[in-house]
Amino acid sequence: MAVLKLEPLDRPEGMTTHEYAHRRLRQAIMVGSIRPGESLTIRGIAEAMESSPTPVREALRRLSSEGALKVLDNRRIMVPKMTAERFGELIALRSTLEQHAARRAVGHITEKQIDRLVAIDKAQDEAIAQKDNATALLLNQEFHRTLYTANPDQIIMPMVESVWLQLGPFLGIAMAHVAQLYFVDRHQEAIAALRKRDEDAVASAINADICEGIGGFERAAIENLLRLAGQ
Repeated sequence: MAVLKLEPLDRPEGMTTHEYAHRRLRQAIMVGSIRPGESLTIRGIAEAMESSPTPVREALRRLSSEGALKVLDNRRIMVPKMTAERFGELIALRSTLEQHAARRAVGHITEKQIDRLVAIDKAQDEAIAQKDNATALLLNQEFHRTLYTANPDQIIMPMVESVWLQLGPFLGIAMAHVAQLYFVDRHQEAIAALRKRDEDAVASAINADICEGIGGFERAAIENLLRLAGQ
């Protein structure tokens, strides 16, 4: 049974214990702190969070409904196991959803918001250089979230984040075993296309960002990574 190690997460004033438990456990899944197939208990999670079991149970219920966790019959909790087939489905779905979200954002995004994307991308590059994998993953998600939510009428983020949650545990494995995932900074391409308000180029850059790196792994590479992680 795994011992849960959680990345720090600021708790804004006024945030309830239940919401904080959900966000912190959600972040842990997204950055791969829990590996596919690992089993945890409510008590173990509560101890890691220095919390009581009640908010943890509610957080687990919500994360289970998002497809991030499975609650087993013996009251243990497990991140669903990854397979090459499941991974391929998630990457394809992520590409479809996020190209749509990116296109919809182009007509709404401001220069100030684009400047914010530049700052996030720079911070992510610095985290990668420092081999701070968890921070790099969180900043990558922040980049995409900032772009898509520039559309004030978007309703797609819960679907996008559900896919991120399901991919997060495998991303953690990949970041631990692969020296370099990205060879071209597609965020820079997306930023340049946003400056021109070019929907097709923005969508193309987002698709490349998703489908290169781990998204471009062949079946054998995925299965090898899972073996390295003891899956």
